[in-house]
Amino acid sequence: MPPDPEIFALAKLVGERLVKRRKSIAVAESCTGGMLGAAFTDVPGSSAYFLGGIIAYSNASKLEMLGVSEAMLTTEGAVSAMTAAAMAEGVKRIFRADIGISITGVAGPSAEEQKPAGLTFIGLANPIPRSARYQWTGDRWANRRQSVLAALQLLAPELEEPVEVH
Repeated sequence: MPPDPEIFALAKLVGERLVKRRKSIAVAESCTGGMLGAAFTDVPGSSAYFLGGIIAYSNASKLEMLGVSEAMLTTEGAVSAMTAAAMAEGVKRIFRADIGISITGVAGPSAEEQKPAGLTFIGLANPIPRSARYQWTGDRWANRRQSVLAALQLLAPELEEPVEVH
């Protein structure tokens, strides 16, 4: 399957900025199941900045592979701002990357009462871990695609050259 043109263009831009700033990145994904990692590796030359990724779909994998605490998973849940930030920090540490980015969410169609389908958190550790909340309204595929786009859109400004004021 050829890459999504919009995602490819944004992944290429992010990749160029990573190279220019000499930064590396690693990804931790849950609901997107590797789509963000695939977006990076669709771009020729991505081995210059993309170190790898972890698909941590279950709570056990978030705990065991990424170091998300059991207490956090119990109190906040797998789909939360804190878990997304912890996932990003965990993958950054594991791969010794400059930047860690994560996606966790409820792709749909089924959902819980407090966590509706489309609820997604993207974590970014650059250098301090933080997260952003999104609420998508599409089907499972559209929600996953939107999450990958949002992750790249969140990352792109982080890598812009600062504007010098004279």
